[in-house]
Amino acid sequence: MEIDWGNLRFDGDQKFSIADAPCDAERLYTDKKDYRRKMRALRKAIDAHQRMMYAHDRYSLLLVFQAMDAAGKDSTIRAVLSGVNPHGVEISSFKRPSDRELDYNFLWRTTVVMPRRGHIGVFNRSHYEEVLVCKVHPEIVTEYQKMPKEATRDLNRLFADRYEAIRAFERYAADNGTMILKFFLNLSRDEQRNRFIARIDTPEKNWKFSDADVRERGYWNDYQAAYQDAINETSRPYAPWFAIPADDKRNMRLMVGAAVLDALQQMDMSYPELSPAQTSELADIRARLLVD
Repeated sequence: MEIDWGNLRFDGDQKFSIADAPCDAERLYTDKKDYRRKMRALRKAIDAHQRMMYAHDRYSLLLVFQAMDAAGKDSTIRAVLSGVNPHGVEISSFKRPSDRELDYNFLWRTTVVMPRRGHIGVFNRSHYEEVLVCKVHPEIVTEYQKMPKEATRDLNRLFADRYEAIRAFERYAADNGTMILKFFLNLSRDEQRNRFIARIDTPEKNWKFSDADVRERGYWNDYQAAYQDAINETSRPYAPWFAIPADDKRNMRLMVGAAVLDALQQMDMSYPELSPAQTSELADIRARLLVD
């Protein structure tokens, strides 16, 4: 599946403009049946490469998902990775920090769950909440995060320091074999409204809806500005951002799956090769098993 990532992938060479970012794109599938066929093929290929990554035991892959409410983070993670060996995938979901997490620096809770070599790690929300929701609601930092007063006197400086810390954190991870892909699922305001209404109108989806979702919708423009700043400040070749059009969920999932597979295919890895002595030993064991 060929995708032109020209205006969708950002690695620091070009500026990201939220106003110019598309929420919809040309469809990669013809109908529901074609979508399912292509998604199955992607999952099968991702699984095969993850198995090789596990055997190679030198690399890991981190997938970071950030989006406005109802953009489809959960369903995309499920659709892209449900066919991968569960042993090879580690999913972490980050909500409001716990008291214990607040006793550490803001990167601690993501650092301790970084993927092991040979594994795919998934962050459903992430350390980027600290420069997204915290930037939209700075009172979180000043009143609830146990920060020393001298650190919160200049919030512009504080967020600049957090961008710098994130860049260093991701660079260090990349230098140690973790490939990082960051996905901003770019949902339009109109489509978010439609999905909220669908959640209300569908009883089995009522549990997903919260008054807080609507309250946060009132800060839409502030969040858009925060996403634009975060992507521009932290897009690097070792940790690129993908601004994935999210109004069509199926198309979005295919695009994410294609990006994941492409990243795995770029890794210089193979199954371990046995030495001549090991190969000879296996042949001897096989011969003994045949007469056992």
